Amino acid sequence: MGMMEPPCIRMTYIRPSLMPRIVRFARLNRYGLGRQFGTHVDRAIRAVPSAPVRIRMDLSVTLFLAEPVDYDGGELTVEDKYGTHEVKLPAATGGAISLDQSASRQARDPRRTGRLVFWLQSLIRDDGARSLLFDLDQTIHELSLERGVADAACVRLPGIYHKSDPLLGGCIA
Repeated sequence: MGMMEPPCIRMTYIRPSLMPRIVRFARLNRYGLGRQFGTHVDRAIRAVPSAPVRIRMDLSVTLFLAEPVDYDGGELTVEDKYGTHEVKLPAATGGAISLDQSASRQARDPRRTGRLVFWLQSLIRDDGARSLLFDLDQTIHELSLERGVADAACVRLPGIYHKSDPLLGGCIA
């Protein structure tokens, strides 16, 4: 849709886990003393500005803009199917977290923090299918490093990966 990908989406580890199709609605969230963003779940369906169109957003990505020692409060707390997690990631290494739209989150008692938040529609609608494809992608990468890209299994596995949509119930959007 003509929007440039944020740099963290181009990272080799992030791209196969998210499989972005559409990246939209980048927003800088910066909070002042006494302000916070309470527990919430992001909307999965969003209107496209200045167009009569709505699109599905499967994931939100939070890119941290400060180092954890520079935060003065402002932990991102996430509640998902794996439990509750407090997140502060280093900005210098491109610290980012992606969250399924069903995960609730909040910014706790922020005083001096900044985060860039954007939302994306994945080529893979189902979170479980995205996870399975990510595991397969990482296995292909590890085997290629270990055995070399000319190894028969390393040649065969990407073909399986790219033909997996029917096996995953046709979830590629």
